[in-house]
Amino acid sequence: MKISLKKRDKISEQILATLFLKNPQALFTSHIAQEIARDEEFTKKILLELKEKKLVCEIKKNSKGESCIRRIRWRLSDIVYKQYKEKQYTPGYLF
Repeated sequence: MKISLKKRDKISEQILATLFLKNPQALFTSHIAQEIARDEEFTKKILLELKEKKLVCEIKKNSKGESCIRRIRWRLSDIVYKQYKEKQYTPGYLF
């Protein structure tokens, strides 16, 4: 089944929003797939496309600094996080 470009963009937006909400925590591909209710392989494919556009960064090391071969964690790039943060802030809005 082929997914339209418009739907792929919406899924990409969901992934970016999920990573923004969990920032600064880096998420595994499987966790992101579970959050957006999509297949892991499809989610990984979208994440790799977002990486090429420099919207997300992959982390291939665990908390001990050792390289992980099979598992990759993802987070928003700094530029994208700042843009999301600016969009979230509304002057004069009180919580």
